[in-house]
Amino acid sequence: MISDSQTPQKLHKNESIKDSSDYLRGTILEGLADVSTGSIAADDQQLTKFHGLYQQDDRDVRSARRKHKLDKAYSFLARICLPGGICTAEQWILMDELANYCAFNTLKLTTRQAFQLHGILKGNLKDVISRCNDVAMTTLAACGDVNRNVMCNPNPFASEVHAQVQQITDEIDAHLKPQTPAFSEMWLDGKPLKLTVEQAAERSLDCGGTDVEPLYGKTYLPRKFKIAVAVPPYNDVDIFANCLGFIAILEDGKLAGFNVTVGGGMGMTHGNEKTFPRLADVIAFCKPEQAVAVAEKIVTIQRDHGNRVERANARFKYTVERLGVDWIRNELEARLGTKLEDARDYKFTSTGDRYGWVEGTNDKWNLGLFIEGGRIVDTEGSPLKTGMLEIAKVHTGDFRLTGNQNVLIGNVDAADKGKIDALVEQYKLDGYKTASGMRRSQIACVALPTCGLALAESERYLPTLVTDLEVILEEAGLRNDEIVIRSTGCPNGCGRPYLGEIGLVGKVPGKYNLYLGAGFDGERLNKLYRTSITHEQIIEELRPLLLAYAKERNEGERFGDFVIRKDYVKATTAGNNFHANVAG
Repeated sequence: MISDSQTPQKLHKNESIKDSSDYLRGTILEGLADVSTGSIAADDQQLTKFHGLYQQDDRDVRSARRKHKLDKAYSFLARICLPGGICTAEQWILMDELANYCAFNTLKLTTRQAFQLHGILKGNLKDVISRCNDVAMTTLAACGDVNRNVMCNPNPFASEVHAQVQQITDEIDAHLKPQTPAFSEMWLDGKPLKLTVEQAAERSLDCGGTDVEPLYGKTYLPRKFKIAVAVPPYNDVDIFANCLGFIAILEDGKLAGFNVTVGGGMGMTHGNEKTFPRLADVIAFCKPEQAVAVAEKIVTIQRDHGNRVERANARFKYTVERLGVDWIRNELEARLGTKLEDARDYKFTSTGDRYGWVEGTNDKWNLGLFIEGGRIVDTEGSPLKTGMLEIAKVHTGDFRLTGNQNVLIGNVDAADKGKIDALVEQYKLDGYKTASGMRRSQIACVALPTCGLALAESERYLPTLVTDLEVILEEAGLRNDEIVIRSTGCPNGCGRPYLGEIGLVGKVPGKYNLYLGAGFDGERLNKLYRTSITHEQIIEELRPLLLAYAKERNEGERFGDFVIRKDYVKATTAGNNFHANVAG
């Protein structure tokens, strides 16, 4: 909420939009009813984000339409929350159907374990949202200045613990959902919101909000808020890139509790060194039954102390940077009314996914599939979308979306493996078997043609770059080595490029900043190596480094560690020195 010290004339304009919106209503309904345009009012575009919707246009045709004096080709993106990425077969089938009514006929798996539908006309939005609710999915709080989809790594090796951790993930996600009735009124004809679990617990009486929004109040949070839960040794959710994280601590195979992390985030602005990516700090240990309360209290700290004046510095990472980790822990304990224990030992080994069949401790099997760029689409010779639909029709388990934009076919009975294998082979879904280690370790945001913030290509570019780099990898004998490469079309960092051993960030069309040296385990940011270079220059810069890595690396040494040891780049030891000591 707006604090007493932040008077209206000082606040960012988005704060007044929220404050006067009547709890996220604005004039959205009037805009939807206006058939003279495919767009809605600018202020309402800020509010629809809370409802999980972004107004976009097809930038591939923007120039041509302008020449013919036509309006932009407006449509909407709908992001559908899946806490922990868990999706039933029924939900997958619905998403496949809804994708057929979108302009691009595709389904996007996001870097935060959610679905995205691109190219929805505004007249179809209500039907999409209502039908999602029918199968217990929602777009509410998928975007906007609230807590968003809570991540949890799909860990098939520890099925019993994962089930317990997933339950807590669901509870945190449900507990932090906005309570405004506006969503139900607009999209569901007043019907209740169906969530995976009931709200985990009653919100604290001293939560500090309003009657309508006990947690968030009229102005919600200063910026978006992101939470992840991880079960070591796998860090495929990139826990340190999140505002708040819970690292599961196992003792004797049982869940003892969580280490709590605060202050992570990727986004920055080109040319503004007051903005930077930051990895979260580990501040304490909490018991499983404390996790929901910890999440609630951390959110209220950001609500009360986050920057509502400069939106570029409004994320929780800057609040932590400004107030200090010790202050955050003390304030958290004060709001909890109890002291927390100190953090316990843990170890992460990778941020990647496991491919192929893996048996869980529950005697079920999980099949990891590689989905390039997270794009579920049928192309010539690769009927991926159809193949996944056919699996969903016969699958009795679940699907698990990963933070690397891939998918696990989860909880498969041993007797059903042959049936799944046959469909995987028939529809050519086994690309993970032949893909290079680098290709299997890539992430790319959507960027063009739909993202309004994109400065350069990303999803449509990265596979081409990897193909050209694979020539070098073959020459160097590195084809099967996992080298984490990530790309985004702008510096906001949706593809978490600053945690790539090789990171690419769009600068202008056809040119990228090249970053090197992130930790393979997700515990070190990379560093700027070259500025605003073309595809050919990227290849030229990376070729000698990859060849040297093949010849001069130590046993078990990762590429990100190698480029630091050989002094190609300096190690980034903290977010606030991300811009320091960059290469020439």
